[in-house]
Amino acid sequence: MVKDEIKKEEEKAEEIKSPAKETPQMKIPKKKITSGILSIEATFNNTKALFSDKKGNTLFWSSAGSMGFKGAKKGTPFAASKVGDLIGSKAVVMGVKEADVVVLGVGSGREPAIRAFMAHGIDITSIKDATPIPHNGPKPKKPRRV
Repeated sequence: MVKDEIKKEEEKAEEIKSPAKETPQMKIPKKKITSGILSIEATFNNTKALFSDKKGNTLFWSSAGSMGFKGAKKGTPFAASKVGDLIGSKAVVMGVKEADVVVLGVGSGREPAIRAFMAHGIDITSIKDATPIPHNGPKPKKPRRV
């Protein structure tokens, strides 16, 4: 009798444990799109990535700072690849097949962010560098009088 009661208690314990092991799933997107624009801003201090549809409406974004990197680590190529990886996984869930890439800035996270985005099987149709360039720049210093 005691063994039967122990077995019943073990079965009840297993039944209680099984529902708690459900894994959280990503949200199902409201709209499916097949192409979009990936904008990457790579500065010396941070890397930001923004994904929008062809009209320019923002769908989702991420940055090295929002992923938990702090200080000088935000500007590293590793942090940029993590940002690109996150944006790529969100884009695949939304059904994106191809994307145009616009890159701003001169930071070290330009290329790693694009490579991590491409690793999810999304085709890159074009890469445009839109880094702002001064045409005249600041006024030079006065000549030194000795």
